[in-house]
Amino acid sequence: MRVVRDDVGTPLRLVRDADRAADRARDAAVPVAELVAGAQRGDATAFRRLVERFHARALRFAGNMGLTLEDAEEAVQDAFVRAHGALGRFDLSAPFEPWLFRILANCCRTAHGRGRWWHRLRADVPLELAAARDTSADADWSEEIRRALDTLPRDQREAFLLRHVEGLEYDAMMTVTGAGLSALKMRVKRACDALRLQLGGVR
Repeated sequence: MRVVRDDVGTPLRLVRDADRAADRARDAAVPVAELVAGAQRGDATAFRRLVERFHARALRFAGNMGLTLEDAEEAVQDAFVRAHGALGRFDLSAPFEPWLFRILANCCRTAHGRGRWWHRLRADVPLELAAARDTSADADWSEEIRRALDTLPRDQREAFLLRHVEGLEYDAMMTVTGAGLSALKMRVKRACDALRLQLGGVR
């Protein structure tokens, strides 16, 4: 297959790929607040860039909350649709990430209420739990983690994932869940204690 080249002999496909990479780098450098402000003004490109910025994390969170891939994608899509519809009421002085994740968490809970959850968690493992990992038995370890996470009450699992997988601070978690600081700290502690107890013997 012939590769079309420009005047200086550079393959045009490589030029296009480099242009796309440069566009992604420029998009990543744009502050989220600037994109939100643009989206509020009706800039469709700004909202599309917000979706691109948060889509992978949103899909991971929905999957980690126990949804199948199909249901996770549906929940994420629903969350972005709802966020777009409510964007005019968003306070630009507030952080966008917790607001978006609160909408997403509600969409996941709605899916749960419809009985569409399937316990196939794919959570990243905090370092304190990964310390016990036997690298020669990755599959067994992943299965043990899945089973351990499946045993957590939903509120503890949600708090654990927000804190240790998504890396949210507690003030952001309060926005997402609507729970108070002390309650969230207790949920995370109980989740970690339960996981340590169940995974402590895995080698």
